[in-house]
Amino acid sequence: MSKDNESLHYMNEEAKRKKRMKWTIGIIAFVIFQVLVAVFFVLVIMKFKSPKFRVGEFNVQTLNVGNQASPSFNMSFVAPIRVKNTNWGPFKYDASTVSFTYGGVQVGQATIPKSKANFKSTKKIDVPVTLNSDALPTSSNLGSELSSGIITLNSQGELKGKVTVMFMFKKTKISQMNCTIAIDTTTNAIHSLSCK
Repeated sequence: MSKDNESLHYMNEEAKRKKRMKWTIGIIAFVIFQVLVAVFFVLVIMKFKSPKFRVGEFNVQTLNVGNQASPSFNMSFVAPIRVKNTNWGPFKYDASTVSFTYGGVQVGQATIPKSKANFKSTKKIDVPVTLNSDALPTSSNLGSELSSGIITLNSQGELKGKVTVMFMFKKTKISQMNCTIAIDTTTNAIHSLSCK
């Protein structure tokens, strides 16, 4: 082989080696990109969380209270129930109820219809509620609360449903509501509202 042929052969081999190196780097970069996308998908998109289930602030429409000697109450309002879905897929939930209690005794309830909360959104449901103290035992401290001008209620409920991501991955989630509501009997308004 002549010197020219040798250098031409060497240059061809060098060009082929560089081309193979470019392909190898391209394939490795593509694989790394796919792995990063898969890790992001698993850690962010596929992370199923229980939606938040809360009652919001409301105005008491009617409120009738007794006195310390004859303690009683009955009231009605429209409870703003909120289901906040922070998942990347819709949360379809079954019908449920929210119980309103005073001193651990149920004084009323609200029915939540079957529905769905879209992804990254809050479903707002306004439910009429009527509460009365007929079921309370005479030993309750309702009389002392009425004299202070505040009635403390609890709202509790459970919402069970499924979160669906990418139309095929489904996971059952249960949301719990546990809120404490203090109602001012002189202004018929919410004095304080806190949910866990």
